[in-house]
Amino acid sequence: MKKALYVWLLVLLPALSFAQTPTAKDKAAVQEVERLERQRFEAQVKKDYAFLEKAFADDLVYTHSNGKQNGKTDYIQSIRDGKSQYEKIDVEALNVRTYNNGQTAVVNGTITITLPPTADANPNLAHIKYVVVQIKDPKKGWQVVLWQSQKQAK
Repeated sequence: MKKALYVWLLVLLPALSFAQTPTAKDKAAVQEVERLERQRFEAQVKKDYAFLEKAFADDLVYTHSNGKQNGKTDYIQSIRDGKSQYEKIDVEALNVRTYNNGQTAVVNGTITITLPPTADANPNLAHIKYVVVQIKDPKKGWQVVLWQSQKQAK
């Protein structure tokens, strides 16, 4: 019995030592990243290129739900060229976790993207699950360094 207790303590103690109570700095970072996520989606719809230039890091890796990857310049250009079009982006779920003393954020969520109507005028919706990694640059603020998404059945 004692041996089993020792084994559990050996397993649990290291795990518990990594568990931290979120600090005020962490909570503030979570709120800021949540706000920026919503603003970024809005900027993609409104084609606010100035905001997108600031929101995306120069070394961005943007992986679409079809597997295609873009860097920052290519992705923003795809919006300019009409290859990436968004009528509306609705946030259904959003979860932000911070690391590295509130300097790194991992975001996962679910969105519904309303795309421009098809030729037959049917609604064109994409239900997406995604993961984003954001890093807080001391000079530029929060920036997206990674976007990964996949379509989900609805």
